[in-house]
Amino acid sequence: MTLQENISTYISGIVVSLLLLLVPSTAGAKDNDTEAKNDSVPLFNGIAVSVDLVGPAQMLLGDYGQYEASVRVNLKDRYFPVVELGIGKADHVNDVTDITYKTSAPYARIGVDFNLLKNKHDIYKLFAGVRYAFTSFKYDLSHPGMTDPVWGDVAPYEAKGVKCSYQWFEAVIGVDAKIWGPVHLGWSLRYRSRLSYDDGELGNSWYVPGFGKTGSSNIGGTFNVTIDI
Repeated sequence: MTLQENISTYISGIVVSLLLLLVPSTAGAKDNDTEAKNDSVPLFNGIAVSVDLVGPAQMLLGDYGQYEASVRVNLKDRYFPVVELGIGKADHVNDVTDITYKTSAPYARIGVDFNLLKNKHDIYKLFAGVRYAFTSFKYDLSHPGMTDPVWGDVAPYEAKGVKCSYQWFEAVIGVDAKIWGPVHLGWSLRYRSRLSYDDGELGNSWYVPGFGKTGSSNIGGTFNVTIDI
């Protein structure tokens, strides 16, 4: 079994465990509905910071990925405004054309998650959310060169600092579970849809920091380690 398969199996096991834990939590929410209505949880109920483990795994196993952290505000265990910041990187060589694509740039997302469980104060949360995201980045292209069939000269090709920008929307669904003390584990699935973009003077950038491979839409995900502060 490869390293990638081991990681996928491990994450899948955690996901199944978290979903199973949510079942009794949801059932218990019905019994505690009256108590939940009468609770006195303050509007501001803390801040949490998270890091995503999927992006570094992508960097380790492939030719692109990201390092991402987020800050989330807890409002009555119901609403969670969130800011996500990261740096996306790519170093890709096309197997057919031998063209190398490189980029490294920051990106940002801002949005809000909604706790969908009736018992908002359980240690498990099922949430849905939205994000607005954007990045402005530059990429480099290079090619070892083409050999002139007549003169035998090699003509290398490169393009440096091609400027691009992307804005996109994300629909998010995921789970979060308190594991020990202030530590949480959770995951999210994300549908990304491009809103507007400038693909640079050459067009068709291969990878967009924070968005993934270029296109009108894609699907991605995160696996988060979160700490309440």
